[in-house]
Amino acid sequence: MSAPPDSTLADSKQLVADLQRQLAECRAERDEALEYQTATSDVLNVISRSTVLGALVKTAARLCAADMAFVFRREPEGIRLAANFGFAPEYEAYFEKRGVFHPSDGSITARAFLEGRIVHVDDAASDPGYPEAAVKLGRMRTGLGVPLLREGSPIGVIALARQRVEPFTERQIELVRTFADQAVIAIESGC
Repeated sequence: MSAPPDSTLADSKQLVADLQRQLAECRAERDEALEYQTATSDVLNVISRSTVLGALVKTAARLCAADMAFVFRREPEGIRLAANFGFAPEYEAYFEKRGVFHPSDGSITARAFLEGRIVHVDDAASDPGYPEAAVKLGRMRTGLGVPLLREGSPIGVIALARQRVEPFTERQIELVRTFADQAVIAIESGC
C-alpha cells in the first residue's frame, strides 16, 4: 500500500483543523448560553428580595458588556429612576435632583417608554435629538432601551448603555427583553 499523496494529507490536516475550530465555536456558544440561562435563573431567584431591580440591572450590565444599566418606573406624575448600576456620580446626582419627570426628550428611556418598543441607539453623540446630559454627564455612546410592558402599556423601562460605540447584539437584546419581563413581575410584586 502506498502513502497518500501530499495534497490528500494536506487536505486531511485542513479538514481536522476546520473541525477543531468549529468544535471550539460550538463549545463557546454552549458556554455562553449556559451563562445566560444561569443568570436568568439567578434573577428569578432574587425576585422575592427587595433588591431585585438592583440585581437585575447589575446582571444585565455584566452579561451584555454594558458600562451602565438602569430601570425607570412609572409613577402617577411621570417616571423615576428606580435602580441603576455603573452611573458616574454626577449622572446619578442629576437623576436624584430631577426626581419624577415626564419622558419627553430623545433619550432611549423616553423613546422606549413613549413608543412602547425597543430602542437601540448606536451612537448617542451623533444623534441630534439625544439629551446632552446623557452624553456629557453619563458619558453614554451606545444605548438600548426596552419597555416594561404590562398588558401592552409601559410601566417602566430597562436600559443599558456603553461608553463606547458598540451596538448590542440580537442575543443581548433578547436577554434584556427577558429581564424586562422579570422586572415587570418584580414591580407588580412590590419590589
